[in-house]
Order: sequence, then C-alpha cells, then structure tokens
Amino acid sequence: MLLVIDIGNTNITLGVYEKRELKNIFRIKTETHKNADFYKSSFTDLVGQYDISGCIICSVVDELTLILKSVVDGIFNINSTLLDYTLELGITLKTDKPETVGADRIANVFYAYKNNMLPAIIVDMGTATTFDVVNRNGEFIGGVIMPGLGLQMESLFLKTSKLPQIDIKESNIAIGNDTESCILSGVVRGHACAIEGLLAQCESELKEPAKILFTGGHSSLTAKYIQRKIDGIIPNLTLEGIRLAYEQALISR
Repeated sequence: MLLVIDIGNTNITLGVYEKRELKNIFRIKTETHKNADFYKSSFTDLVGQYDISGCIICSVVDELTLILKSVVDGIFNINSTLLDYTLELGITLKTDKPETVGADRIANVFYAYKNNMLPAIIVDMGTATTFDVVNRNGEFIGGVIMPGLGLQMESLFLKTSKLPQIDIKESNIAIGNDTESCILSGVVRGHACAIEGLLAQCESELKEPAKILFTGGHSSLTAKYIQRKIDGIIPNLTLEGIRLAYEQALISR
C-alpha cells in the first residue's frame, strides 16, 4: 500500500492507497512546534495498521518535511520519496526560479498533465488561494497567489475593532443587510469575483481557453458564485497528483 502525505500550512493530509484506489484519508492539524515523538504517535494511531510499502511526501512546511520523513521511514522501515522540482515528471517548470515552486503546485500541474487536460488552470483554495497555470506543452508557467477565505475572515476580525469573527458559509445576498451578511458578501462573493476576473486575465495571456479545475476546502462554496464554466471540482486533486508523481518517479528510476 502507498501512503501519500500532503503537508499544508493548516492541515497534514494522509491518504492511504491500495493500488490506485484511495482507501482512507486522514487529516491532522499542522503544528510546527510539535516534535517527532508527537507525530510518530499520531501517525501510528492513524495509519500504523496498514501494510505501507511506499510513501511520497509533498510539503510546503520546511520545518516538518524531514521530521515527518524520518517518522514515516521509521514506522514502516521504508525510504520515502520527497516531491520537489528535482523529480523527473515530464513537465517543465518554466519559471525564473523553479526551485521555489511549491511541491503542492507541482502536484496540481502534474494531475492536469497526466489526465490530458491541457492547457489548464488549477485553482487550489486552502490557506492561500493559488492558480497553477500549465500550457498546452506541459510547461508550468506560473500563476497567482492570494489570501484564502480563512485568512480574509481572520484579517477582518484581527485588524478591525468592531467586525466579528464569523464562520465561512454561503452568502445569500450581495447587498448585505447586517454585519454578517455584509462580510459574507465581501469575502465569499468578492473572492469568487477575484477568481473569475483573474481566470479571464490568465486565459488572455495564455491566448487560448484553458480547462478550469477547482480543488481545496472552499472550492465547492466559491464555485456557486462563478458564472463561467468550471471543468471539474475535484476535492482530492492534489493528493491524486502526488500519487501520480510517485508512480512516474518509479518509472523514471
């Protein structure tokens, strides 16, 4: 069985695959102040019962990457693969500094590449909302990074004296009639408008229409306020991209 680990800024996602089927998925909070013993105990409780023979780790949290690799390797007596720009995946990172491209963005682009969905713009709505743009030649040419819905809500609460902290949920009206509905309109609908406008600008620079793929925790909510066609809302797109990268890395060895 294969263990796929996605270390994000908010959560660590563990996906357990049998062949190409996702059998189970677990999430724990990302806590950089926790030590290896904490994660060894957590991982053992969550996935220790599985017969794991391989693992690939995708991380955007440098402080935890090698710690969790050591933990997993010790639990299962394996040598985990790290997903980064050095893996031979058949895609080109056509950016000024390919070594700075986030591993999760590589996974997203590789998903579109392997599924013949080029050109593509993958919108990943997590702590940050990112656009990953890959052209018809399989070249990652860059994208967009902006604060996600959670960060926007938190910023309004922390940086103002009277605005409350509210849960992210549907915005029923554009013209809010109380503080909560005003915030929801501005953040949720405003985020959707920003995404839709940037999609149009990115396609203009690509000089052709792209497949639009949404993923991440707030993708289904945000999609409700976007008028243009979305070609797929795929909750586990990044995890699938990481799994595909592992398969490709084995072939390339």
